[in-house]
Amino acid sequence: MESDGLIPSQAEPSPDLPKLLHFKVYRRRWFVLALLCLLNSSNATVNWLSMVYMVVAIPVSCGTTWMIDKWGLRITLVLGSWLNMIGSIVRMTGALATVPDWLRFPLVLVGQTVCSLAQPLVIFSPTKLAALWFPEHQRAMANMAASMSNPLGVLLANIVSPVIISSTSSFVMLLFIYSIPPTIICFLATVGLRQSVPPTPPSASAENSSSEPFVQSIKLLLKNRSYLILLLCFGLGVAVFTCFTSLLEQILCVKGYNNAFAGQCGVLFILLGLLGAGATSWYVDQSKKFSETTKISICLASVACSIFAVVSQMPDQKTSVAVTCCLFGLFGFAMYPVAMELSVECSYPVGEATSAGIIFIAGQILSMVCMFLLQLLARPLSSAPLSVCAVSDETLSWRVPVLVMAGLWCLAACVFVIFFNTDYRRLQAEQAATEHTPVLSGSHDHIDAAHT
Repeated sequence: MESDGLIPSQAEPSPDLPKLLHFKVYRRRWFVLALLCLLNSSNATVNWLSMVYMVVAIPVSCGTTWMIDKWGLRITLVLGSWLNMIGSIVRMTGALATVPDWLRFPLVLVGQTVCSLAQPLVIFSPTKLAALWFPEHQRAMANMAASMSNPLGVLLANIVSPVIISSTSSFVMLLFIYSIPPTIICFLATVGLRQSVPPTPPSASAENSSSEPFVQSIKLLLKNRSYLILLLCFGLGVAVFTCFTSLLEQILCVKGYNNAFAGQCGVLFILLGLLGAGATSWYVDQSKKFSETTKISICLASVACSIFAVVSQMPDQKTSVAVTCCLFGLFGFAMYPVAMELSVECSYPVGEATSAGIIFIAGQILSMVCMFLLQLLARPLSSAPLSVCAVSDETLSWRVPVLVMAGLWCLAACVFVIFFNTDYRRLQAEQAATEHTPVLSGSHDHIDAAHT
């Protein structure tokens, strides 16, 4: 028996399980969810300074998926919180005036890299947490809250950072303030997170979570046609999102839109995205229409992305650009938590962290490829009278890159709508199990005195 409360993995549940097991959920699940949300948001805040995490995440991600499914949430989240705290402190130390000049950049880079190591531990955990701690009618919402806390952290960093810099004129103070939340969260995780799973599972699938060995899980995923289609389409969606958020200011400044307006569009993009993700998560928790919801979301997002590719190349269209960014965020983010749950449904009994993690890795790889491709397609302009880009920046035409970006999203939408079809394997397994398993009435907020 693992010391952190893991249930030993087994190929099949015990035949006596239906007679002995009562599915219960515990109010402590909200603390675990809140802790993951704070850690995810804090890690996004820490990582806003650079793209180091994209380079670090890819090679360590496979090990991370194995770790989450094998060692459980407690060890994973505690380790992630410590890495996040240590990295933020080291990075702050590198900015101190007392540190020699030759040592400053290496310290900042080391601190950023340590924080980046925590990123996969946090990003891959939402589906696992939702599966192990929440009943089937709350899983999508729990996944959404934990997943969307990352873009929320990015949003907060972009809002708060200019305020801190303008009031203190100190980059060291900025890094010091950003090191406080990781320290508090690390303490909460170390002291408050006592087990990886609740005393009794909230559903039949939670009892048999991660029953497949890691290598066997990879083989099953590679043979799963539905999963591979989801991986390709969702990975392209993540790549387009990454390019959109990274290049938005450069795309708009050529046509006379200043950085302040581009920042406002980015804020609206995330805020409406959070709203869309919350709405679709609530809906699929009630209806279980994962495929239909994802297909509608990706199609509407492709329309919004295509409109943005047109209006972003027109001057004096602030309202149209802002509305389009809102719609792209609303429908694009709406599919994220649902698609993560769908990856688990179509690949069950593969571990939740493995199925979601491999998709994330594909998204990161495609993001780097697309960033390189779009920047390669951007062409210098000999004359750009409307440009408000920085003087040091070479004025580029982004007409072709934004059209390619819209084309990639439309391609992903077409492939997903036409070819994706799957059974909800986890829901089917739970239904088969619960037909023979007594469920306590009124147990959705059961309190175990030993774990309250």
